[in-house]
Amino acid sequence: MSYNFNADEVFQVAIKIEENGAEFYRKAASLQEDAENVMFLEKLANMEDTHKATFEKMRKELSDAEKAKTVFDPDNELTDYLMSMAEYHGGEGSPDAAKALTGNETIEEIINTAIGLEKDSILFYVGILYLVPEKMGQDKINEIIKEEQRHVVQLNGFLKKIQK
Repeated sequence: MSYNFNADEVFQVAIKIEENGAEFYRKAASLQEDAENVMFLEKLANMEDTHKATFEKMRKELSDAEKAKTVFDPDNELTDYLMSMAEYHGGEGSPDAAKALTGNETIEEIINTAIGLEKDSILFYVGILYLVPEKMGQDKINEIIKEEQRHVVQLNGFLKKIQK
C-alpha cells in the first residue's frame, strides 16, 4: 500500500530538519576552542534558523489543496512517521549528526560533514518528491530541494574561504 503526502506534511519535516541542522552547528560551536570558529559555526546555526523561517513562511502560504489530508489519520500516525523520517533519514536533520561530534574535528571536517548531510537531505526530498501529487504541492517540494541546493553552494563557499 502506498501513501501520498501533501506539501504541508513535507514542510513539517523540512522545518524539523532545519531545527536539527541548527542544533548540529551549535553543538559543533560549543566544542570549539577558537573564538573565530565558534562565531563561524554560530553564524551557520543562525543560517539554519533563517532557512527554518523560510520554510515556515512557505508553509503558511500553502493553498488548502496543498494541505488536504491524503488519508484518514485520526491519530496523526502519518505525521509521526514523517517526523521520524526527518530525524533518521541520515541527513542534516539527524540528531545523530550532532551526537557524533567529539570536539576533535577541524572546522574543515565539520563543514565537509555538513555538506554531506545537506546532500543526503536533498536525496531525501528527491525521494519524497513523487509521493506528493502535483495538486497537493509537488512544486513546493521542488522549492525545498532548491533551497537545500543553495545551502550546499553556501557551505562550499564557506569552505573555500576558510581554506585560503
